[in-house]
Amino acid sequence: MVEGKIFEGKTTNEAIENGLKALGIRKEDAEIKVLENEDKRSFFSILAPRVVKVEIKSKEERRHEKEKRVNEDLQNIDFNKAIKNVENFLGDWIKTIPGDGIEYNVIQSDIYVKVDINGEDLNYLIGHRGETLNNLQSILSCIASKGSEYKVRVVLNICGYKEKREKALEELAEKLEKTVIRTRKSITLEPMTAYERKIIHSKLQNSNKVTTSSVGEEPYRKVVISLK
Repeated sequence: MVEGKIFEGKTTNEAIENGLKALGIRKEDAEIKVLENEDKRSFFSILAPRVVKVEIKSKEERRHEKEKRVNEDLQNIDFNKAIKNVENFLGDWIKTIPGDGIEYNVIQSDIYVKVDINGEDLNYLIGHRGETLNNLQSILSCIASKGSEYKVRVVLNICGYKEKREKALEELAEKLEKTVIRTRKSITLEPMTAYERKIIHSKLQNSNKVTTSSVGEEPYRKVVISLK
């Protein structure tokens, strides 16, 4: 846990929001303590500011909590139902779109539903840098989650695009690593999905010269590559 800082506001919620904004973190990434018992505040101190202490959870704590939430949700997900939802949708939808020899496969892969679509002339389903594919993936996640109180994650791949994109991003990461080392200046990449950012982070995590971080809010979150 990173040492906390004190923040004030007209209300407790405002004090918390001020702290989260100043630290650039989300509420789930913070440990928040109210430094006064509001039930015992006197009438004459009612105009005094509310005070909170905001501590940043360590990466290990955040990772552990995320894994715990994911594992709890996974135990309650009916993957057979989720797969059936997706298959029913794709069976009807694919009949309505252009393309020859379109085939699809839907299976459970570890902690998500994996969907592969293959066929000829399907670049329009991928879009510029995978934008259309990502939007379609979000739609399929909603469809997979239909009738469930838990969100089912769907990973969509069309004509092997993700393997090609992964290779391109790894090559980009290596190139930008050399640029940062040469110029000694940080580089901020364009907004990427969490999946794409993870590829960059993973590729450079063992670098002795540079480090990576993410900045901004979804869907405009970006990777920054900097000198160590």
